[in-house]
Amino acid sequence: MEGQYLSPRSVVSCMRSRIRAPFATNNPIGGMIGVMELQIQFTKRTDGNVILRCTRQDDSVTWQRYDKQAGFFAHHDLSHFAVETVLELRDGFYGLIADGWNITDMDGKGPRGKLPYGSAAEHIVGLLMLERTGGERQTAGKFNAQIEQMTGQPMKNPPSDFQLNAARDRISSLFQTWASTRPGTTLELTFDRSAFAGN
Repeated sequence: MEGQYLSPRSVVSCMRSRIRAPFATNNPIGGMIGVMELQIQFTKRTDGNVILRCTRQDDSVTWQRYDKQAGFFAHHDLSHFAVETVLELRDGFYGLIADGWNITDMDGKGPRGKLPYGSAAEHIVGLLMLERTGGERQTAGKFNAQIEQMTGQPMKNPPSDFQLNAARDRISSLFQTWASTRPGTTLELTFDRSAFAGN
C-alpha cells in the first residue's frame, strides 16, 4: 500500500506509510507495541516532512506523508489521539482506522462513504485547537451545544468539564513531547479500545 502526497487543501482526509529505515523510537505513552489494537507512529523526518503510520493487529498498514503544513497536520492528528483516548470515542479517527478504514477514506468521499460518527470527533478536535490559537475556552455546556449545532444531532456521551480539561491537558502534553522529538526519530503511541470503560 503506497502513501499519498497531502496538499494543504486536503486537511482532514490524510495518511498512510511504511517506514523501513531504522529510525530511533520515542515512546512516552508506554504499552506493549504489537499487542495493542493500533500502533501509531509519527516520524519527524530530517527534511521537515512528517509521516503518520498506523499498524493494525493484523499487520495491515495505512499511512500518509505530510509535506506542506506538516506541523499543522501532526498537531491535528495528535489532538485526535488525545481526544479519542481521554473521551473514549470508539468510532473516531483512530477507531475507524483500527476497524480497517484507510486514512484516505476519512473525507467521506471514498468507497466507504460517509463517516459513521457524524464528524463529532473532528469538531471536538477543531474547537479545542481553536482554543489554543486564542479562541474562548468554553464550559462543557457551551462546548457541547456548539458541537451539536455543528453536527445537527445530539451527542451520545457529552463530555464534562473534567473530561474536557483532561483532553486539553493531554493535548498539551503530546505537543510538548512532539516538540522535543528530534528529527529522524519517531514518536510511538498505542490505541486500544479494550482499555475503555465498559469492557
